[in-house]
Amino acid sequence: MAAKKGNTASVVWEFAKPYAGELGLSIWDVKYVKEGAQWYLRIFIDRPEGVTVEDCEAFSRLIDAPLDELDPIDQEYIFEVSSPGLERELSIPEHFKAMTGRNVLVKLYRAIDGKKEITGTLIGYEDNKIIIKTEDEKEIPIDRKDAVLCRICLSDDEIFGGIE
Repeated sequence: MAAKKGNTASVVWEFAKPYAGELGLSIWDVKYVKEGAQWYLRIFIDRPEGVTVEDCEAFSRLIDAPLDELDPIDQEYIFEVSSPGLERELSIPEHFKAMTGRNVLVKLYRAIDGKKEITGTLIGYEDNKIIIKTEDEKEIPIDRKDAVLCRICLSDDEIFGGIE
């Protein structure tokens, strides 16, 4: 078994990067979470033109045996590979910088101006603050630690391609 150094997701992320690169992919995120009685290791892969089911299968096959050999987890878990999706979660500074200009939904631990959910355009990420411009043109800085979740929020035009 490999030495358990640091956060499991971080260890797997660093380990998985070169394998993703072999297939022209990048790692968007890695999550190691418990849901009910089961633990899940989820690797989210990406590329500018999007990810197919075949990409997920190829990456899974490529990394499966080396990941077993690395053995970064000392308990049973379910391994999944997927795309981050259209409404992808933003969790690290690089995500926020890459998605500047997109519509986002931010769910909060505590209400701001009476709201626990804020939607608007992501206009920046500085000093661990998510900066959103709301529909009424108000700029709201949100401390990252106050956000439960931040994800891309598709408009009807993005979902339906502008179909009337």
